[in-house]
Amino acid sequence: MSKARFITFTALLCTVCFLLTVPARGAQNLTVLKAAQAPTIDGSGDDAAWGAAKSITVSDARNKDTVTLKAVVSGDMVYFLVSYPDAEENNLHKPWVWDKEMGVYKLGPQREDGFTFKWNMEPAEVDLSNFSDDSYTADVWYWKAGRTNPAGYADDKSHVLADEPGKKAKTMKTASGKTKYLMRIGDAGTPAQKKRLLTDYQGDVQDQYESQKPEGSRADVIAKGVWKDGSWTVEFGRKLETGNSDDVRLAASPGSRYLFGVSIFGLYGEDVDDSKAHLYGQGRLSEKLYLVFP
Repeated sequence: MSKARFITFTALLCTVCFLLTVPARGAQNLTVLKAAQAPTIDGSGDDAAWGAAKSITVSDARNKDTVTLKAVVSGDMVYFLVSYPDAEENNLHKPWVWDKEMGVYKLGPQREDGFTFKWNMEPAEVDLSNFSDDSYTADVWYWKAGRTNPAGYADDKSHVLADEPGKKAKTMKTASGKTKYLMRIGDAGTPAQKKRLLTDYQGDVQDQYESQKPEGSRADVIAKGVWKDGSWTVEFGRKLETGNSDDVRLAASPGSRYLFGVSIFGLYGEDVDDSKAHLYGQGRLSEKLYLVFP
C-alpha cells in the first residue's frame, strides 16, 4: 500500500472509530473505565475506581433532579455508580398498617425509593420509552430500597412492548395514539423478596416483604444503596455476559456501545399524578444514553 493510500485509509478508520463513539443527537455517552481493582458494592461510592471514572449527569424528566452516573469494568464484571438527590429516605413498600377499629392489618400508602436501568435488547435502535411506537424487548435492572436493597441486589426483569397483548399485559397509548401492550416479566429464578401475611398484632406498621437471597437469572445484578444527607448513592454490578437469554450481553470490546436509559422511579407507564405523596410508578426515561467501551 502506498503512503498516500495508507494515510487515506488511516483517516477513514479514525473517522469510523469517531462515529462509533460519538453519541447520537440529543444523547450522551457513559464511557467505561478499566479499573485496576473492582469496587465494593456497599453503597459508599468511595472506592478508588470511582475517583478516576468519568461521570455524566442526566436531567430527570419527571422531577428535574440530576442523576450522576459512572461506570467501570474489572475482569468479567461491569459496575455502575449512581447518585441522585432525595429529600427523604423511603424504604417501606405497601407495608401492613394496623387498623385498630377493625383489628386487622391493611396495606399502607407508603412506597419505596428506587432506581432503574433499562437496556435495549433489539438488533437495531428503538425508543425505549413505555409509550414508544416501537416494539421491543428490554432488560430492566430495578433497584428497590425496600424490597431488594436489604438482600444486596436489584431485581432483574424484562419489558416487552408489543402490538398484541401477552400475560398480565398493561394497555399503553403511545405518543402518536397507537395502542400497544407492555408486559413486565421477571427473569427466571427466585426474587430477592417474598410476601408475608400478618394476622396477629405485631406493631402499628410492619414490612409486607421479607428479604431473601435471589436465585437463577433473577440474581444477576448485585446492588446496594445508602441514603445520607438528602441523597441516594447506589452501586450496581453485573457480569458482562451472564449466559442467560433474558439478559443483555455487554461485550467489553473496543468501540462497542449499548443503548440504555435510566429513571429514579419505577417504569410502569402510569399517568403522572402530582397529587400523590410519592411518584412511585410514574417514572420516565430521561435521556437516550449509550454505554461505551473505548
